[in-house]
Amino acid sequence: MRKVLHIDMDAFYASVEQRDNPAIRGKPVAVGGDPRGRGVVCAASYEARRYGVRSAIPMSRAIRLCPGLIVVRPDFSKYRAVSQQVFAIYRAVTPLVEPLSLDEAYLDVTSNAWNEPLAVTVARRIKAQILDATGLTASAGVAPNKFLAKIASGWKKPDGLTVVPPERVDAFVQNLPVDALWGVGPKTAARLREHGLHTLADVRARSLHDLQRLVGNLAEWLLALSHGHDDRPVEPNRPTKQSGSESTYPEDLTKLADIQREVDEMARDAAAWLERRQLFARTVVLKVRYSDFTTVTRSHSTRTATRDADELSARAFALLDRTEAGRRPVRLLGVSVHGFSDSPQAPAVRDTAARLPFDTP
Repeated sequence: MRKVLHIDMDAFYASVEQRDNPAIRGKPVAVGGDPRGRGVVCAASYEARRYGVRSAIPMSRAIRLCPGLIVVRPDFSKYRAVSQQVFAIYRAVTPLVEPLSLDEAYLDVTSNAWNEPLAVTVARRIKAQILDATGLTASAGVAPNKFLAKIASGWKKPDGLTVVPPERVDAFVQNLPVDALWGVGPKTAARLREHGLHTLADVRARSLHDLQRLVGNLAEWLLALSHGHDDRPVEPNRPTKQSGSESTYPEDLTKLADIQREVDEMARDAAAWLERRQLFARTVVLKVRYSDFTTVTRSHSTRTATRDADELSARAFALLDRTEAGRRPVRLLGVSVHGFSDSPQAPAVRDTAARLPFDTP
């Protein structure tokens, strides 16, 4: 049986800023954009979270929730440097490290450099090394699989350590809400609740046929998770699923020429990324968010992959014609490429992870 850790740094960006600036320690801090414009919260300290400040909300709203909020502009080069320190600790313990972002990862410690039989001891030692090396805390979940480990790591934040031993799996999962199921988003969760499925125990009580009527192909997977079963291995070298960029603008873009210029630049950035990685892509995706926050995506795929900047730009322009950009004000644009392969004719690399716009460590 596997011994899996999920380790998540606590309020990572905000904690780094508080570490480096004693004047804001113990105070509500949000890392993100300008509240006078359209900035959003990238991360919030635990002091700020008590006021309801959360990542991804507009910074202007965060200020209203917490008038004393200290806003810090993000420094991603600093966060990446700290992340590299943390991941070096992980990889000194086991080669089976699967990054999820700059601040969280799965580790398979069934075998480890310390020859430590107890995964909880490995987790304690890693947490101590992170604190010693970076001055930051992390929360860890210890379990027989990835699904349970990730839930466990969020159980007692910050600086938490939660263990789900095999003999406690059944009791642990039964009362979890359906939102806890990996792969269940807000819409699916709402559909499940509409049909009386509020907890994983409720999911387990339904037949596979009933679940298939509700969630289609997800049914078998969700039923397995509701029993605490998850056979996914920790994958240390997961191929990237997509790469691209997006931008929220201080003022709405209303002129088609301005929108086209932004899309062209993003498409060419994606082409340059492919060139650096020596990859080709089959699919181009355009994302447009209008001034009323309505968001649309358009995509185009071809049998032959490419990394030609002119071709990718032209395909992004064609996708733009399938939107109302230029007729409706636009607040956000994004262009990404998907379906990677090593040559124009080669089969696509298996899609298993997405990190946009920053690469994992």
